[in-house]
Amino acid sequence: MADDVTSATRWVRSSALTRYRLAPNPGPMSLDGTNSYVIAAPGSDSVVVVDPGPLDAEHLAELAGAGRVELVVLTHHHPDHTEAAEEFHRMTGAPVRARDAALCLGADPLDDGERLEAAGVRIEVLATPGHTADSICLALPDDGEHGAVLTGDTILGRGTTVIVFPDGRLGDYLATLRRLEALGSATVLPAHGPVLPDLAGIARAYLAHREERLDQVRAALADLGADATVAQVTDAVYADIEPSVRRAAENSVAAQLDYLRG
Repeated sequence: MADDVTSATRWVRSSALTRYRLAPNPGPMSLDGTNSYVIAAPGSDSVVVVDPGPLDAEHLAELAGAGRVELVVLTHHHPDHTEAAEEFHRMTGAPVRARDAALCLGADPLDDGERLEAAGVRIEVLATPGHTADSICLALPDDGEHGAVLTGDTILGRGTTVIVFPDGRLGDYLATLRRLEALGSATVLPAHGPVLPDLAGIARAYLAHREERLDQVRAALADLGADATVAQVTDAVYADIEPSVRRAAENSVAAQLDYLRG
């Protein structure tokens, strides 16, 4: 489904059962900002909010006004997704659930494979570590012909995600991508960037990209020596990156070296 943007409110209709509001927190790592999703069946007076995002009063008021907030879900612990969770819990009274118990408010942590029924929608929880250890995706099997998956930062609307090593691990991420590939042609609802079709195709492209990067790191190690540092390999593999994303590149290289050496 094509994005239908209402500029006055920053809302986007992203699928039959979802819409999101773009949070006002653009940046090198957050792209245009964080997509805070609302999930609800047609006619439902309650909603599920995923990743309330930054502590911005207007943004939170819009999310709270989308319907009676039955549940809040966090896809992982990074502040651009979770900073407002405590305030939003106070505003709405809705329980906050995440994979990490430390993020939960008034509810238990989410389990891999757990099935939720909320706002008239079936939601399946998938533990998808790699970007971070606590990353999850949310599958909506009834959302359109092929279903939809809210991917958090595991798959982005454009570009590729960062493995935030050592919390995130490349081996976990490759296994996660294969798990998502097996879900078929579901619509991808990312936490940053536009909605995309065909989860399986995108997961395959992400896997191919990771293999290409690993080959580049192997080649760099062959030239520099097996004990080359993260900075040296980053210089060789990411020679033309902007300074604003240098740290992210070094994170990725650290994860690649850990994978190859481990």
